[in-house]
Amino acid sequence: MKNINKYLLIAAVSFGLLSSCSENDLDPTLQQDKSIEESVNTVGDLDAILIGAYDRLSFDNKVYGRDLIILGEVFSDNTASNANSNRFVTEGQMSLTATSTTPRDLWEQSYKVIGSVNIIINAEGIEGDAAEINQLKGQAYALRALVHYNLLTFYGQQHVNGGSMSSLGVPYVTAFRDSENLYPIRNTVEEVKNMAYADLEMASSLMTVALNDPSKEFITSYAVRAIEARISNYFGDFTRSLAAAKAVVDSGKYSVVGKDEYLNSFAIDGAANSIFEIAFTATDNPGINGLANIYQKGSYGDVIALPNLAALYEEGDIRGVSPYTAGAPASIIGKEESGTLRNQGKYPSTAPYEDNVSVSRYEEVVLLYAEALLETGNAGEALTYLNMIPAKRGASAYTAATKENILLERRKELAFEGFRFHDLARTKQNIPNPDPVLITHGVVEYGSYNFAMPIPASEVDVNSNVVQNFGFN
Repeated sequence: MKNINKYLLIAAVSFGLLSSCSENDLDPTLQQDKSIEESVNTVGDLDAILIGAYDRLSFDNKVYGRDLIILGEVFSDNTASNANSNRFVTEGQMSLTATSTTPRDLWEQSYKVIGSVNIIINAEGIEGDAAEINQLKGQAYALRALVHYNLLTFYGQQHVNGGSMSSLGVPYVTAFRDSENLYPIRNTVEEVKNMAYADLEMASSLMTVALNDPSKEFITSYAVRAIEARISNYFGDFTRSLAAAKAVVDSGKYSVVGKDEYLNSFAIDGAANSIFEIAFTATDNPGINGLANIYQKGSYGDVIALPNLAALYEEGDIRGVSPYTAGAPASIIGKEESGTLRNQGKYPSTAPYEDNVSVSRYEEVVLLYAEALLETGNAGEALTYLNMIPAKRGASAYTAATKENILLERRKELAFEGFRFHDLARTKQNIPNPDPVLITHGVVEYGSYNFAMPIPASEVDVNSNVVQNFGFN
């Protein structure tokens, strides 16, 4: 269901659940200094808190409303900031500091989501149908894994200064309020990975296909496996990624959308290729601070596509370049008369900004599956799955499944969705500088401190157990 319904659900339980506390009591940080567990008694209470957690992922522009996705692009060779309204300038220059707003907001909002799902996970004695309770708890476990993983990819030290799995990751918080651990330390990268895997395994054990929400705006049992495929791919655990991706592929629930449906799939909710998406409505969206307004020409329009990215697409590829238009686009990338290149096809709706934002598309899972097949010794089948994407985009087929070709197709298919920086990092590549005029940070060599954002000063200042990242002291 759309987010608009969350207000009714929250209102229905808020009198009994929150009668002695305010909205701020549902805003836990790492300090976890509030407690409402004793007020959570029914399946309706769990449902309302879970909807609130999903809403926090969409709230304002801090996570899937904008920043999480844009950071994955402006830290890469896909896009740059033109400083039209001075947004994402320091991010594009890779000159963030511990007091910068973007890393602070992403950190704080993410841990608020984690605080909410921890209430659900640790709730006991809940009244209601056991299977329904398990389905809600399973979603909470999956969200906890996903959000910790997202934090790790931006703040972990695994790609910095000779980093490894024993390097500092992020605090993996498992309780809304733990009196013995109010100021948690940073877990190692290995620990974060293993705890995320454990949470996903728990989610899978609790959830059932029969109770999957059909709207795709809530995590389903298949979305759990899609998230698992992504996380295990990032860590190079390809046998695990293979099994998780195969579970989604074999489900028969999703399909690679065709060329004629591709653009529309970003403008409608619950498309055939959607596995999990964050809901936005005409009345509940980040407005002018969201993805559409930062990509498209208008009052902001700061994040533009680089010519290097546009040049990858063949003529006739629906993902490629056509004249920029304020109306229905003819391709993903639009070229203005000035020559400026923009994402016009993904997150297209403005006034209202009501496009749901994809977290997991089937095309990503297909490419995860192809990469896992290649890495586990089945290059022939990998090629079959790799070519499923260009066959539906008006692009030429590949003649071989290689790591380079899979990463190329990921760049072409997933551009503007926040994946490119993480692909460069996990494959230990430098961040290129294909356009010195638009990109001012130069080539960023793999291992640079800029492969992680600073831990926010607001966190380090109150929690002495959280060590600042290399290069930001």
